[in-house]
Amino acid sequence: MLTKFETKSNRVRGLSFHSKRPWILASLHSGVIQLWDYRMGTLLDRFEEHDGPVRSVHFHNSQPLFVSGGDDSKIKVWNYKTDRCLFTLLGHLDYIRTVEFHNECPWIVTASDDRTIRIWNWLSRTCISVLTGHGHYVMCASFHPKEYLVVSASLDQTIRVWDIGALRKKTVALADDTSRLNRMNTYLLGEVDVIVKYVLEGHDRGVNWASFHPKLPLIVSGADDRQVKLWRMNDTEAWEMDTLRGHTSNVSCVIFHTRQGIIVSNSEDRSICIWDATKRTALQTFRREHDRFWILAAHPEMNLLAAGHDSGMIVFKLERERPAFSVSEDTLYYFRDQFLRSYEFSSQKEKQVCIIRRPGSIFLNQGPRTLSFIPTENAVLICSDVDGGSYELYIVPNYGARKDDVIKVKKGSGGSAVVVARNRFAVLDRSSNQVLVKNLKNETVKKSFLPIVTDAIYYAGTGNILCRAGDRVVIFDLQQRITLGELQTPSVKYVVWSGDMETVALLSKHTIVIAGKKLVHLCTLHETIRVKSGAWDENGVFIYTTLNHIKYYLPNGDSGIIRTLDVPIYLTKVSGNNIYCLDRDGKNKVIPIDSTEYMFKLALLRKRYDHVMSMIKSSKLRGQAVVAYLQQKGFAEVALHFAKDQKTRFYLALKSGNIQVAVASAKEIDEKDCWYRLGIEALRQGNTSIVEYAYQRTKNFERLSFLYLVAGNIEKLCKMLRTAEIKNDVMGQFHNALYLGDIQECAKILENAGHLPLAYITASIHGLTEIADRLAAELGDNVPSLPEGKGCSLLMPPRPLVCSGDWPMLRVMRGVSEGGLDYGGRTGHEEEEEATGADWGDDGLELVDAEGAMQNGVLEVEDAEADEENDVEGGWDLEDLELPPDIDAPKATGNAATLFVAPTPGMPVSRIWIQKSSLAGEHAAAGNFDTAMRLLNRQLGIRNFAPLKPLFMDLHMGSHTYLNAFASAPVISIAVEKGWSESASANVRGPPALVYILSQLDEKLKIAYRATTEGKFSEALRVFLNILHTIPLIVVGSRREVDEVKELIEIAKEYVVGLKMEVKRKEIKDNSLWQQELAAYFANCKLHRIHMKLVLASAMTTCFKGGNYSTAAYFARMLVESSPSEAQAKKARQVLQACGDRKDASQLNYDSRNPFVVCGATFVPLYQGQKDISCPYCRARFVPAIEGQICAVCEIAVVGADASGLLCSPTQTR
Repeated sequence: MLTKFETKSNRVRGLSFHSKRPWILASLHSGVIQLWDYRMGTLLDRFEEHDGPVRSVHFHNSQPLFVSGGDDSKIKVWNYKTDRCLFTLLGHLDYIRTVEFHNECPWIVTASDDRTIRIWNWLSRTCISVLTGHGHYVMCASFHPKEYLVVSASLDQTIRVWDIGALRKKTVALADDTSRLNRMNTYLLGEVDVIVKYVLEGHDRGVNWASFHPKLPLIVSGADDRQVKLWRMNDTEAWEMDTLRGHTSNVSCVIFHTRQGIIVSNSEDRSICIWDATKRTALQTFRREHDRFWILAAHPEMNLLAAGHDSGMIVFKLERERPAFSVSEDTLYYFRDQFLRSYEFSSQKEKQVCIIRRPGSIFLNQGPRTLSFIPTENAVLICSDVDGGSYELYIVPNYGARKDDVIKVKKGSGGSAVVVARNRFAVLDRSSNQVLVKNLKNETVKKSFLPIVTDAIYYAGTGNILCRAGDRVVIFDLQQRITLGELQTPSVKYVVWSGDMETVALLSKHTIVIAGKKLVHLCTLHETIRVKSGAWDENGVFIYTTLNHIKYYLPNGDSGIIRTLDVPIYLTKVSGNNIYCLDRDGKNKVIPIDSTEYMFKLALLRKRYDHVMSMIKSSKLRGQAVVAYLQQKGFAEVALHFAKDQKTRFYLALKSGNIQVAVASAKEIDEKDCWYRLGIEALRQGNTSIVEYAYQRTKNFERLSFLYLVAGNIEKLCKMLRTAEIKNDVMGQFHNALYLGDIQECAKILENAGHLPLAYITASIHGLTEIADRLAAELGDNVPSLPEGKGCSLLMPPRPLVCSGDWPMLRVMRGVSEGGLDYGGRTGHEEEEEATGADWGDDGLELVDAEGAMQNGVLEVEDAEADEENDVEGGWDLEDLELPPDIDAPKATGNAATLFVAPTPGMPVSRIWIQKSSLAGEHAAAGNFDTAMRLLNRQLGIRNFAPLKPLFMDLHMGSHTYLNAFASAPVISIAVEKGWSESASANVRGPPALVYILSQLDEKLKIAYRATTEGKFSEALRVFLNILHTIPLIVVGSRREVDEVKELIEIAKEYVVGLKMEVKRKEIKDNSLWQQELAAYFANCKLHRIHMKLVLASAMTTCFKGGNYSTAAYFARMLVESSPSEAQAKKARQVLQACGDRKDASQLNYDSRNPFVVCGATFVPLYQGQKDISCPYCRARFVPAIEGQICAVCEIAVVGADASGLLCSPTQTR
C-alpha cells in the first residue's frame, strides 16, 4: 500500500472521489462533511447541516453537486461552488445508509433502515420510485455503471438486483400516440416501474455491502458472516461463483478495482484485504493497530483508493505506476507489458526489443523498480522488490530477438543494482553493508565495504556509486575505495545526472537538491506537492514535473512553472522546445513547451546580454512577473522596456538612474511623492536643474532656497526673498536674508515682526548705527545690553565650490540597455549605429524633452496662486525666476552611454535566514518579529505576545554582533551563524545561532523541580511559565529532540496547573471545602515521583483536617503504595488507622474512580465523556465557556484556536 494522503478526524462513514479534480469528500460520524484536496493535503471546505452522523456522500460526475444522507433521515443536495445546501429530500423514516447519483439520468438512489430503497429525481426534487421487499435494514444500494440496474444489500441476508428499465422508459418523452396509449394502459393495469430481477441468497448473516463490476456481469458482496462472495449474472439468472475467506470480523465494504482485476474489502477486524478476482485468492492484507474500517471508495479514472476508519481516512494506491526506463544516447529503453521496448527520440519510432518473462508474484508492487541498459554489451539490468529485493540481468542478442525467442536471465538478490562500467555492475548487499561488483556472467569480481550504512545505491559515473543513507548521500570510488563527496539532504528517491556529468539533481519527495559532481551543494528547492521526475536540457536547466506541473529550475536557484498537467508524467528527455516523457501506462508522449521565460532568465544569469536583447525584440515576454524578476535581479534598466504602467516605469527609472524617463513618468503621474523621490535621485546624481524643477512642482520653497544657496545662485535667492515677502512668510524671508548675508534686510524683518530687541542687537553688532539708534529710541529703557570684549564678525554665507550649473555626475559602468553589451569585437561606432536603429531606443522610452520644458531659460510650473496675486509687484509667479541665458536646459550630463546605475546592494544574511524557514525562532533572530508572530499564531494559536517580547529581543541581539569601524561611521551589524567555520563556503549560509537551546530548558527544569521540592511555589511557577514561553522559539536538530520538546511542554503544563491550584489553595482562608478539592485535584496531576509523594501527603492532611476521612484514607493508601520515606509511611498508616471505616463529613466534587482532567481556568474536574476544549499549544483542557480566551496555563495561546502544531525543527518540514 502506497499511502498518498491521510487525515485525523472522527469516524469516517462515507467517501467519494471527484472525477476530475483532486478532491475527496469525507462524511463523519460527528455530522460534518469535509472536502479535502488530497494532492495538496489541505482542507478546502466543511459542510455542517446534518443532525447526527452522515453515513454517505457522493459527487455528481459532471455537475458541481454532491449528495449526502445521514441519521436525521434527510437527503441533502449541495452545490460545492456556492458552499450551500440547495434542497433537502424527505421521505425515509429511519437512518439513511447510502446515497448515489446516476451517471446519466437525474436520479439519486438511497437505502435506509426503514427497509426501503428510494429513487429520486433531483431536478424535480421528487421521489419517483420506492423499492420494497427487503425484510431488514437496507445497508447499501447502487446503480449499475452502464445498465439500468440497482443492486442492494440488507441485513435480511439477501442481495437483490432490481431492473429499473421501465422507470427509464417512463421518463422518456412519448414519441407517438401508440406509445401514449400503451403508457395509459400501463397506468390502468397497475404495472410497476421497478421489478426484482434476482434475489441472491448465500450469506449466513446480514449483508453489509454489494457492488457491481464496472465492466463484467459480476457482483461482489460482504457480510457479517466474515465472508466475501463473488456472484455472476446473465439475462435470466444469477449464481454464486466463489467465497473469499480471510477476514476475522464483519466485512464492512467490498468493491471491484476500476482499473485492475482485483477485489478490495475492508472489515471491522482493522484490515484491508486485496483479492485476485480471477484466481479468487488473497494477494495482500494491510492492517491498522487500533482503527476499524467502515467504507471504501475507488477513483473513477485513476489508480487511487480511499478507506475510512475510526480516526480518519487514508488515500492510497496498491502499486507504483512509475515505469522503469533508461536513456542511452538518442534511445529510450523501457519495460511495458512483458516487453523490453525502445524509443528513438529523433524519429519518434517505437519498437519491441525482446520479451522479458518475469516470474509472477503472489504479492502486489513487485514490478520493475529501475532499469539500466548497457549499450556496449546489449544488456538490460532490472531491479525489483521481489523476495525483498532482487535483480535480473538479460543479454539481448545483437541481431535482436524474435517474438518467440526466450532470453536467458541471470538473477541475484540485492537491495539495488546499478551499472558501473561497460561490462560491470554493482549490487548492494544490505545485510553486510557491502557492494558486490559483478561481471555480465553474474560472477563477483570485487567486494567493497561501504563507508556508511547504505539502503540504496545509484549510478555516479564510471567506477563510482552514490550511496544513500537516511538523510545524507556520499559518492564512493569503487577502485580507490574512498569517499569523494558527502552531502546532507532529505531522503533521496531519484538521481538525475546532467549530460556532462558535472551536475546532479537529487530528487526527494518534496525537495530538489542541485549539487556538483563531488556533491558540492549548489542550491535547494522545496515543493509543496510531490516531485515525480526530472531531466536536464542541453543548456544546463533542470526541468522537473510534479503531480500537476512541469517546472524549471535554474542553476542560481530560481524556478517557475512551464505548463500545467492533467495527469502526472515521467520525463525522459528535454530537447529544445519539446519534452519527451512516459505516462503511467508506459506510453511515449511528446509535449511542446515554451522555453522563452527560462532561457531569458538563463541568458541574464550567464550575462549573455546579446541573447537578452534579441529575446526582448522578438519574444512575447510580458507581464508584471518578468518586471518583478528583472527588478529583483538588478536589471531595472531592462525591466524598463517591459513596463507599461507609469508608476512602475517611474520607480524602475529611478532605480536604474535614468532621470529622463523618470521625469517623463513623473509628469504623467503628477503626484507630490513622485516629485519628491525624483528630487532626491536627481540631487544624488548632481543634476541640479532637475532638482530645481522637482522642488518647483512641489512648491518646496525651503529646499529650493537651500539649493540656490549651495549652488551659488545669488540672483534666484534674491527672487526667493521677494517671493517670501509677497507670501508674507516671515521665516522664509529671514532665512533667505541670512543665505544672502543681507544684514540690513534681517534687521528690517525682525523690526517688522515686532522683535525690536533682536533687531537692535543685529543692527548694533553689524555696524548699522542709524538703524540701531532709531530702535534704541523706540525701546527707551528696555534697550538690551551687549557683551563687552567680544569680537563681532559679519554673518555671511560660505562661497560655493561650483556656481550654478549641474554638479559633476557620478560615472559607473553602462547598463544593458545603454549599449554596454559585449557583441564580440564590434567597434563603438557600429554599436552606436545599431542602438540608434533599435526598436527600444529613445522613442520607446518616452524621454522627457527637458529643453521643451524650459521657455526663455525658465522652467514651466503651473501655480494656481500666481494669478491670485498679480496685482502685488507683478504677483507671485514662479516664471519670474528668470535664469541667466547661458544656463543649459535641465538634462542628464555626459554621454547617454555613461548614465550611471546605482550598485545593487547584496541580500543581508538575516533575510536569507527567513527565505525558506518556517521556524519562528529563526524569524525572530533575523529581526522579522511580524512574520515570527504570524508563524506562532498559525502554528500554535498564540495571540498574547507580551511575555514573548523580551525573548524576541534576546534572540535578535544574541544572533548578531556589532563592530565599530570608525569613530564617525555607523556601527556594523554582523549576523552570527550556527556552526560557522573558516573553511565554510562564502556562498553557503547557515542558520542563525540562537541563544535559547534545549539544554538550557533542561537546566531550568531542574531549577523548577528544586523550587517545587523546597515549597517555593511562586518561584517554581515562574520558571515553568518561562519554559512554556521559551519553547515556541527554540530550534532543535532531530526528531528525537522534537519528541523531547513535546514531552517538556506536557511536563510544564501539568506543573503549572498544579502549582496554580496550590497557590490558590493557600490564598483561600474561609472555604475549607474548596481547599480540600484543590488539594485533591493537585494529586491528579502527572508530577515527578518525589513531588507526587508531597502532594499526596498534603491532600491526605488537608482532607483529614476537614473531616473527609474516606477521601483522606484513599490518599493515604496511594501514598503507601508510592514507596514513601519512613516518616511519610508512618504518618500514612496512622491516618489509615484513624480513619477506619469512617465516612466523609461533606461531599467533595471529586470522584477518584472516574478519570478526569482539571480545567486550567476554573479548576473544576472535567470527567470522561464531558465536553471540553483545549489550548492548541500546551494542550491544557478547559470548560467550553473558556473558548476564545487567552489560555490561563501558558498565558499566550487562545483556547480553541485552529493551529497546525508545534514546528521547532527543520526535520519536521522534510
